[in-house]
Amino acid sequence: MDKLAGMEMFVRVVECGSFTAAADASDVSTTMVAKHIRTIEQRLGARLLHRTTRRQQLTEVGQLYYERCRRVLAEFSLAEHSAMELQSTPKGLVHMVAPVSFGSQVLVPELSAYMAQYPEVNITLTLDNRLPDLADGNVELGIHIGEVRQPNVVARPLRSYRRILAASPAYLRQHGTPEHPRELHDHSCLGIAYWAHQDRWELMGPNGEMFKAPIGGRFMSNQGSALRMAALHGCGIVLQPESVLMDDIAQGRLVRVLPAWSYKPTPMFLIYQQDSRPSAKLRSLIDFLMARFGER
Repeated sequence: MDKLAGMEMFVRVVECGSFTAAADASDVSTTMVAKHIRTIEQRLGARLLHRTTRRQQLTEVGQLYYERCRRVLAEFSLAEHSAMELQSTPKGLVHMVAPVSFGSQVLVPELSAYMAQYPEVNITLTLDNRLPDLADGNVELGIHIGEVRQPNVVARPLRSYRRILAASPAYLRQHGTPEHPRELHDHSCLGIAYWAHQDRWELMGPNGEMFKAPIGGRFMSNQGSALRMAALHGCGIVLQPESVLMDDIAQGRLVRVLPAWSYKPTPMFLIYQQDSRPSAKLRSLIDFLMARFGER
């Protein structure tokens, strides 16, 4: 028989004062109550109760066992209550992974807003452009740019990752504004160091046509934040995510270049492990991010 159920029945017998009263309180037969007590006594090899026709009395072992059972049952009740509370109230730590540029410049402000709304949730954010490995259990939530083929992973589509061209007003005043991608060859283009084809940008036009624009320039970096900063200081034309550059464009620090053209949009996903009963913290963060970045 279940040890925890036996403890509960033993405590009820002691506190109700008899097997009959405990049976009535538990809605079981007196025989079932006696079976619980007998099983415990056999397992412990000791009597817990002295029973007469008039009353029952705890033995020395029974008194000790009763006190410890009450503590165990109280801890069990607290554990269950805490777990249920955690499921209903967003609280605790969420480990998350996101791409470097998007995570640092776009996601962090939104996470700050989320934490203001849910003050009992803490977030550890790792910035990494690789596909997060959710199987090891160290990461609960991830944002990934590109296709997701991991098994047992939920991949919810976010708005596509769209890269656009921009440059500082000072650069354009000095070097002119290109009117077609073929003219990029005559400009200083800020290169993305980790791309396989560093000598060209494959751009998509207003009607979906593709053009492989040859590029060259004096500055490259593997970090989008460095390329953005170089563009702000007039070093050339940058190709970076629209979400990263839109504030600079709105404030006039950068100007759209070839606004009818952009890099082919890349799918972006919010990913997490399949779980029929995700925690409240995870549910709330998923809903928040989908509202901010989900497809419209």
